[in-house]
Amino acid sequence: MTDTRRRVKVYTLNEDRQWDDRGTGHVSSCYVERLKGMSLLVRAESDGSLLLESKINPNTAYQKQQIDPCTSCNPVMKNVLHPFLCLKQGRLELLTASSYKDTLIVWSEAENYDLALSFQEKAGCDEIWEKICQVQGKDPSVDITQDLVDESEEERFDDMSSPGLELPSCELSRLEEIAELVASSLPSPLRREKLALALENEGYIKKLLEIFHVCEDLENIEGLHHLYEIIKGIFLLNRTALFEVMFSEECIMDVIGCLEYDPSLSQSRKHREFLTKTAKFKEVIPISDPELKQKIHQTYRVQYIQDMVLPTPSVFEENMLSTLHSFIFFNKVEIVGMLQEDEKFLTDLFAQLTDEATDEEKRQELVNFLKEFCAFSQTLQPQNRDAFFKTLSNMGILPALEVILGMDDAQVRSAATDIFSYLVEYNPSMVREFVMQEAQQNDDDILLINLIIEHMICDTDPELGGAVLLMGLLRTLVDPENMLATANKTEKTEFLGFFYKHCMHVLTAPLLANTTEDKPSKDDFQTAQLLALILELLTFCVEHHTYHIKNYIINKDILRRVLVLMASKHAFLALCALRFKRKIIGLKDEFYNRYIMKSFLFEPVVKAFLNNGSRYNLMNSAIIEMFEFIRVEDIKSLTAHVIENYWKALEDVDYVQTFKGLKLRFEQQRERQDNPKLDSMRSILRNHRYRRDARTLEDEEEMWFNTDEDDMEDGEAVVPPSDKTKNDEDIMDPISKFMERKKLKESEEKEVLLKTNLSGRQSPSFKLSFSSGTKSNLTSQSSASNLPGSPGSPGSPGSPGSPGSVSKSTSQMAAITTKGGLVGLVDYPDDDEEDDEDEDKEETLPLSKKAKLESS
Repeated sequence: MTDTRRRVKVYTLNEDRQWDDRGTGHVSSCYVERLKGMSLLVRAESDGSLLLESKINPNTAYQKQQIDPCTSCNPVMKNVLHPFLCLKQGRLELLTASSYKDTLIVWSEAENYDLALSFQEKAGCDEIWEKICQVQGKDPSVDITQDLVDESEEERFDDMSSPGLELPSCELSRLEEIAELVASSLPSPLRREKLALALENEGYIKKLLEIFHVCEDLENIEGLHHLYEIIKGIFLLNRTALFEVMFSEECIMDVIGCLEYDPSLSQSRKHREFLTKTAKFKEVIPISDPELKQKIHQTYRVQYIQDMVLPTPSVFEENMLSTLHSFIFFNKVEIVGMLQEDEKFLTDLFAQLTDEATDEEKRQELVNFLKEFCAFSQTLQPQNRDAFFKTLSNMGILPALEVILGMDDAQVRSAATDIFSYLVEYNPSMVREFVMQEAQQNDDDILLINLIIEHMICDTDPELGGAVLLMGLLRTLVDPENMLATANKTEKTEFLGFFYKHCMHVLTAPLLANTTEDKPSKDDFQTAQLLALILELLTFCVEHHTYHIKNYIINKDILRRVLVLMASKHAFLALCALRFKRKIIGLKDEFYNRYIMKSFLFEPVVKAFLNNGSRYNLMNSAIIEMFEFIRVEDIKSLTAHVIENYWKALEDVDYVQTFKGLKLRFEQQRERQDNPKLDSMRSILRNHRYRRDARTLEDEEEMWFNTDEDDMEDGEAVVPPSDKTKNDEDIMDPISKFMERKKLKESEEKEVLLKTNLSGRQSPSFKLSFSSGTKSNLTSQSSASNLPGSPGSPGSPGSPGSPGSVSKSTSQMAAITTKGGLVGLVDYPDDDEEDDEDEDKEETLPLSKKAKLESS
């Protein structure tokens, strides 16, 4: 059975003063040779990995704490959840309060890095506590091994008594004491501050470095190990004034020497030998400023210390070297600024770069220097970086790059490409402006962008690493999203016009050269990769450019050439070609659609689909998705083209319904073309019956009622477009019978009409029904007898007991103008409830409108 007495959870305090659970394991105490003392070790119970290795320092305050039911009285462990604690209403409570007291040990390893061990059992906590007290010479009955003084009290005590920390005399025999003092001062911010001040004021670092020479001469390895710990601790003090002393010309190599003797390594490192013999400083252009030269040396060495000499910071030390990072950063800023201000230096640099007499080795060194110079600029603030690149632009960096990119040396061209990438990422508009200006003076072959395209095409790397980088730069340059638009000119229009006229033919040359036959003439892997990159850029152009790429594709027949690649043995290239066509179809542009149909450009896709067979792969899914898009978006021209030309090849595909759906779309479209009356009626039903709500009806009725009678000429009826195609005999027969009955009451209606117009009655709303038949006839004779104004309709204006009736007789058909268009008067025979509503509403229709409605 696993021993649970020493089962613990390890916690660390994060920057937000919250406790983070680092894992569960078993704790032990033993002597660790590397740490030179008794240490606490916690190994994870899951995999045995080391969760914690902490030396028990004699001066560190360890505290044993009880788990109080209310954590507010124990603020140090406010967020630690014991494995056997539960959280209730914001309070930590023990599951069995009597058996889990005194199960926490808390201490500080460094500033803002507090540690805690939470024990499962009190017995295990007591055992470890006894070990800690034994090392520190304390009675195990105490709950804290060192007297803790509140920082504010300590500061007040310091102000009244001690002026600072007293350092031991700097002697070889006291190196161990000095190392322990430095290590014990690191956890406390106040002690670190005192130690740093003491080291500054007494010139202690230079004294330590003198002892270092003595130890090396005597081969005193123990003393050298102590010096390593001391110098490393001084780095962790994180103080700029100390760094300035340590990194001075007279001290920095000795500091590096001290850091060669790491006690954890069996042999010392040879850092000084590397810096003095292997690493060589090259002045490609002589630097006249000694301060600048010294700053460059210092920055290189400090960067080396940070990257190679100092050990990787632990979880407790990673934030303690921030000042070292800042020191390097500001050094780089100073170097860039000093070089930028030295006009003679930059003038000589660019003059030698472009001089044909400069030998290849020298030019390579110049380009590498310029590349590193630009890399340094990435650390600058935006304002300083703007000034930096403006200076380079004024010095002629782009013409210089144009010359360098035209050279034969591959390494020089590679470095020049990196410099070009810095410029494009910083300000693509500056590059565009330059290439448009040079186009007025130079041939297309030597334009900067064409040189970049040629380098992309001619990349010798089997994986085309450089070509991928250059394609990304070209994509940035042709991206309309980062182009400027001003009142006087539009960069997008000007640059894209330039690009398609002077550069696009260079980009597409490999594609056109490789697709002259039905299959790619070269189908090796590197060629396929290059063509895939070109297609990726062309697809981007289709998506983001408008008429430029459309004109180019149609005029140069680019899509047909691209679809030749569907026959490639490389699936990724065939998919790139398909993606290009899918992007074009996705635009739903009829110019593209007519081009595709005229050239029968679905044929390569259908062939690839059939050749793929029944394999369920990306090619199969991508082709089906393209046809499904045509079906869902109801692209009529492409639907008809596909079914008319390729249906026989696709009709047997039944594992998806895409092609049968396309066929159905085609048949519906053909039916509508053959029977336009049916199409018109379906449109009316869809738009006016099923998709109109009450608010739409009210708006349409209000518009009709507000129509001035003067807007219509006497005897003129408004006929709906859908009704104009109807046979006159179908309409006039019931109307003539209807009108004959109206003439019997004409004299009476005129009298009532006069009275009604004077009364100014409000017009109630009403509703019209539509027939579901293919012809929009008026209501039958029996239905017409119930219309308002007919003699036999109960409650009608002309019936007994009604206020009166009116009719204005003409021989024209009646109709009503509505908001959405012209609608014929039709009845649904199966819609009785709507008929009843219509009758009730029409009974109260104003007589002036009724007269107009019934006029013919």
